[in-house]
Amino acid sequence: MLHHERLRPPSHDYPADEWNVIEKAFRPEFLAQSETMLALGNGYLGIRGCPEEGGPNAENATLINGFYETWPIVYGEEAYGFATTGQTICNVTDSKIIKLFIDDEPFWLPNANLLSYDRRLNMKSGTLDREILWETPAGKQVSIRSRRLVSFENRHVAAIFYHVTLLHAKASVVISSEMTADERGSDIDNNDPRLAKAFSDRILHPRASYSKGRRIVLCHATERSRLTVACATDHALETSCPHTDKTVHSDHFGQVAYTIDALPGCPIQLTKYVVYHTSKTASVEELCGRAEWTLDRITAQGFQQLLTTQQHYLDDFWRRSDVRIRDVREDVTKRTTVEIQQAIRFNLFHLLQASARAEDAGVPAKGLTGKAYEGHYFWDTEIYLLPFLTYTSPWIARNLLTFRYKMLPQARARAKQLGHRGAMFPWRTINGEEASAYYAAGTAQYHINADIMYALRKYVQATGDELFMRDYGAEMLVETARLWLDLGFYSDTKGGKFCINRVTGPDEYSAVVNNNAYTNLMAQENLRYAAQIVKSLQTEEPDAYNALVHKTALEPSEVEKWIRAAEKMYVPYDENRQIVLQDDSFLDREPWDFPNTPPERYPLLLFYHPLNIYRKRVIKQADVVLAMFLLGDFFSPETKKRNFHFYDPLTTGDSSLSSCVEAIIAAQIGDMEKAIQYGMAALLMDLADVGGNVKDGCHIASMGGTWMVLTYGFGGMRDNDGTLSFWPRRAPEENAVLQFHVTYRGRRLKVEIGLDKVEYALCEGESLLIRHETEDIYLTRQNPSAVRPVSGR
Repeated sequence: MLHHERLRPPSHDYPADEWNVIEKAFRPEFLAQSETMLALGNGYLGIRGCPEEGGPNAENATLINGFYETWPIVYGEEAYGFATTGQTICNVTDSKIIKLFIDDEPFWLPNANLLSYDRRLNMKSGTLDREILWETPAGKQVSIRSRRLVSFENRHVAAIFYHVTLLHAKASVVISSEMTADERGSDIDNNDPRLAKAFSDRILHPRASYSKGRRIVLCHATERSRLTVACATDHALETSCPHTDKTVHSDHFGQVAYTIDALPGCPIQLTKYVVYHTSKTASVEELCGRAEWTLDRITAQGFQQLLTTQQHYLDDFWRRSDVRIRDVREDVTKRTTVEIQQAIRFNLFHLLQASARAEDAGVPAKGLTGKAYEGHYFWDTEIYLLPFLTYTSPWIARNLLTFRYKMLPQARARAKQLGHRGAMFPWRTINGEEASAYYAAGTAQYHINADIMYALRKYVQATGDELFMRDYGAEMLVETARLWLDLGFYSDTKGGKFCINRVTGPDEYSAVVNNNAYTNLMAQENLRYAAQIVKSLQTEEPDAYNALVHKTALEPSEVEKWIRAAEKMYVPYDENRQIVLQDDSFLDREPWDFPNTPPERYPLLLFYHPLNIYRKRVIKQADVVLAMFLLGDFFSPETKKRNFHFYDPLTTGDSSLSSCVEAIIAAQIGDMEKAIQYGMAALLMDLADVGGNVKDGCHIASMGGTWMVLTYGFGGMRDNDGTLSFWPRRAPEENAVLQFHVTYRGRRLKVEIGLDKVEYALCEGESLLIRHETEDIYLTRQNPSAVRPVSGR
């Protein structure tokens, strides 16, 4: 059930284009949305799409993944085991500012007479490009072109090319390149729990400030988290016009101002190089030195080299990751097909920007496009993002799983604090410690343990990375299995079944319940997989097994207990309706009054007390339906259909994580109308502002879900048993062909689904065994392709 209308801006100002997100007019009413959609990032550094001239801004943000400040969580009534320290991502030095003055008049977008305007996120080149023709109050016409990038190849680097030309008259021109770290917090709507905490005091405290010619270095540190950031800028001006420059700096500010006697038709080109380095342990001197070393390298290479390496990185990404929709009628290019293609690439591009260089860090819920959800890492990464990365960029998936492994010491400590054995991973975090102040919708979501182990299993199956399993994965499996065994119990009232009480599943509108079906099923999978891996190591790699025993003090009897708990796992079921119940008491709740809930009262969490919601039969996001997707072999096709038809009308879609999952199951059960409806909601979540909050940042999990809709849903991909198989449906557009690539155990496979046939082609690798419906297909370098009819319509 969808309760939000799409709010896409007028198409004449935002035309569809397969490779660009285009803005043809300056529209202040869409300022916040544009800042999000046109943001640049590389997984380490993110810059919202604010103008170079220092404004106007809805939420000006330059963010570094994992750079945060802490704060004490204050409770009206405290209790043992509550999280004590909040963590919030914070702005670092704003270095993108380039102000322009013509005859002492500032160029300021809201007041400017714009004769032409074009700004676009170029997803093929990885740049934000802008072209403006401005007529000054004195009638002089000025061409202003800029190109901004955040480098994928050079993790710490951003750069801006700023080009100014007076067309018909001379003028006095000042270009002021600035950097500032004077943020004192921001105005945040505290009535929306999804947004970041506002700090009233200064966040960044000065540690160093100096200049060398046109190079400026500012270094700051946070007070409580004790993280340090060094930001360095350097400049190169090219023009034949007479000019001078002046450099000034202070603790929180740096400026290189160029004064130019501009001649008509004579271009003025400024290149601004920007570097960020962060550390918790390095000295100020070392960190500033690192920033300067990086600047030395990139200024020597020049802006064109940055563009070239950016292009090469993107070419490789799209080769592995692009999903294409094209009309089979060669002479027809339908607008809707172009819009779908644009939206697909927009989602994939932002997934890359959120994760590419997220090394020794996770992926925040909003990536680095906004500060909502405090910059925290959730289960979103493992369930919604890792499938895309595992099958297109497996080394990034490995980095993210390694980061989870590094949290294991804190997870063990958290489990002990909660009175459990094993490890309990945090529901939301940056530094590995639990940061959720609301345990009912935070700590109670124990399923995050199983979610991480599920992603681990999928990664190892798809890559064959047994080394990762041996060195890292097995230890996590042991500790998470221990927690499940300790958390649950064998209930006499449930016929001796293994029950898990007082947990919260993915549906946060049903909190602290008994036997959440999703949690129990995922825990069962976690327990089984842990036992399987431990037994495999014991038999096949005794040295690795002994090392695991040494690290975890594992007793052989534990494994048998895991197997028994998995076999006896209780899953609530209603015999009359023949559906899996979301939890023990789900049917005992009063149905929500959907007919009398107006659209403007969604999402419910902003308008109703949690207790009011918890008492009702209403669902925030897919819960049992998500289990049907992740654990598809557990459910027969008829069971999926019954459950979907029961839970779909009860699901508000208040979470952006819901539509993609519902689309996949709708496709699996043959309800293509709903598959397309939900699939389009996921696909356009940000471009059409489906949830009305794109201003706060991109919905990275929904973007990952979009890829799953296209591959698992319309593409019919299955990987439940470790074998790559396909039950193709059709493209989400009439008369269209769907094409995508997946990387499986080092081989790259292209899948192209037409109107009545599907073609599988081995693009890289010696050979690959796949399955089309029930038929095994063996592709080799000598016979790299196979065509089969599509029966799933």
